[in-house]
Amino acid sequence: MNPVLRIFTLITSLLLCGLVYAQDDEGLRNYDYTYLDNIRSVKFHSEGLLLSYPIIELGGAARITLSFDDIDGDVKDYIYTFVHCDINWEPSNLQEMEYLDGFTGERIQQYNFSFKTLWPYTHYELSLPNNDLRWLQSGNYLLKVYDDTDDRRLAITRRFVVVEPMVGIGPQVLRASQVSKFRTHQEIDFVVEHPRLKIQNPMQEIRAVILQNGRWDNAIIGVPPKFIRPNSLIFDYQDRIVFPGGKEFRYVDLRSLRLVSFNVFSVDRTDDGIFVQLKKDAPRAQQAYTTFEDINGNFVLETTDQDDNDLAGEYCEVYFTLHTEKPYAGKDLYLFGGFTEWQLKPEYKMAYNESRNGYVGKALLKQGYYDFAYAAVDEAPNNRQGAKPEPDMDFIEGNSFETENEYTILIYYRPFGSRFDRVVGSATFTSKL
Repeated sequence: MNPVLRIFTLITSLLLCGLVYAQDDEGLRNYDYTYLDNIRSVKFHSEGLLLSYPIIELGGAARITLSFDDIDGDVKDYIYTFVHCDINWEPSNLQEMEYLDGFTGERIQQYNFSFKTLWPYTHYELSLPNNDLRWLQSGNYLLKVYDDTDDRRLAITRRFVVVEPMVGIGPQVLRASQVSKFRTHQEIDFVVEHPRLKIQNPMQEIRAVILQNGRWDNAIIGVPPKFIRPNSLIFDYQDRIVFPGGKEFRYVDLRSLRLVSFNVFSVDRTDDGIFVQLKKDAPRAQQAYTTFEDINGNFVLETTDQDDNDLAGEYCEVYFTLHTEKPYAGKDLYLFGGFTEWQLKPEYKMAYNESRNGYVGKALLKQGYYDFAYAAVDEAPNNRQGAKPEPDMDFIEGNSFETENEYTILIYYRPFGSRFDRVVGSATFTSKL
């Protein structure tokens, strides 16, 4: 295409998209969120790496994959677009033509119907980058998916990060330096080596973001270097880059509905669906730490009953029970983990049931392996007015410094005069270094 014509086309597309999408973004959240009840089992990860995070190298050969199910079971027009964001996930000052080569607003064309499942659904997949577009700049990106079948509606938003690897990161996981957190928290120190990147003013131009288990809801954002050395930056703080250790996550194994796992009490198949009752759980806050392998709050969609994980997995109504002799005064309890998008969602709120001597909750889950935890939050009257309630896993689960967690460090670079935040390095590692 002629370069002048291409620029004109991109500008026209940008203006039209801006007019259209501005009307359709009411209620937009700049984090991972599913807006429609018929959208289920959303996964977003590096292609072929089911437990990875959507972090991709600029200009590299790797791709990231978005997949989800529409449990209406029909075919809809799902289209996608992107927003380039700053370190705080607000839209950057770049225009679309400056960070994308190609066109957005394209339809997701790869879909298939479920096969011999009690609950029919349509499975959609999108791989990025693709023949329609590639990214021109590193940084934070927000993927937006719309249902464009009738009236355009937001369906999904997902965060991902494009990295231009220009620095090396050497991390270290320590016990917390503060005495009160010594047995319960984990502290992260690290060194950033940048011989290939000439930084004029590191204290102003470099910021770090640290995530635990891929979570953005409790990420530590905007940390400057503590010390500066020739070609290296030292991030060695006391009681600043500190996370609660938590406990190893609980899990529910739904990969087979024929040979059930040990924590499944019953599986009932009826004309109305499949209902799975789990065995009762107990609070762990006062229990000693016990080591076992988990997947750090994530989930994997898989079935061993059939050959196709994407199209043959059944959907089940799963019932959870947390045994307590009486309800907790002033507290609400929620199911919490990757499958709840690390959020306190109303559909995952639990209720106290006296006949079962505990809190009960339910979730519609596709066959697979799910990590989860029980999170507490102050009841609405006890929350600060206007404050977003914070999930407290310590109340039920407890914290231990021995717990194995996965951490991700992202290095943001914004030189003087630049209009956006570049991401020039990333590292993912476990606390068992």
